Amino acid sequence: MKITSAQFITSAVKPSQYPLPERPEVAFAGRSNVGKSSLINTLLGRKNLVKTSSTPGRTQTLNFFLINDGFYITDLPGYGYAKVPEAVRKKWGPMVENYLKSRTGLGAVVVILDIRRLPNQADHDLLAWLAHYKIPEIVSLTKADKLNKNKQARQRTLIAEDLGRDPSSLIVFSAATGLGKQTLWRALEAML
Repeated sequence: MKITSAQFITSAVKPSQYPLPERPEVAFAGRSNVGKSSLINTLLGRKNLVKTSSTPGRTQTLNFFLINDGFYITDLPGYGYAKVPEAVRKKWGPMVENYLKSRTGLGAVVVILDIRRLPNQADHDLLAWLAHYKIPEIVSLTKADKLNKNKQARQRTLIAEDLGRDPSSLIVFSAATGLGKQTLWRALEAML
C-alpha cells in the first residue's frame, strides 16, 4: 500500500474521546517493549509518527492515527511488564477491553509477539479474548533481525505450535530491515 498521508489524531482513554467510527480501523496490540511503535512506523514509512522508547510501558493511552484519509490505525498500550505505577497498569486492561468490545469500525487486531520468546499467558489471553468476540486477528513476529534465518524458522515453528496454528499464518517482521512489511500490508488490506 502506498502511504500518502499519516497523521496523529488523538489520544483517548474512554469512548467519548475516540474519533467517530466513520472509517475502517486496525488496532495493534502486544506486550510492553515488543516493538509495536517501530512496526507501525515501518509500515507507514515514517520514522517518528509513533513515539518509540526503550522504556517499556510508554504508551498509556489509545493513540489514533488517520492513514491516507481512509482508515485509522490505533496503537494500544502494551500489556505485561511496564515501568509504570500499579494503579496506571490496572486501568489499561479495562480501557483496552472496552475499546475492543465497542469499536464498530474495527476490522482486525494485529497481535505482535517477539519472535525470540514463546507467547506468555497474557498473549494467550488476548488471542482467546479476540476469538471469543470474533474479532479477526493477524499475528506478527517482530525483531526477526535479531535471529538468523534458521533460528527465525525454528522460532516461528515453536510459536505456531504453542498457539496451535500453522507457521505460515505468522508474519515474520523486522522494523530494521523491512522484512514482512509487504506481507503484513496484504493481510491488513484484506481486513480493511
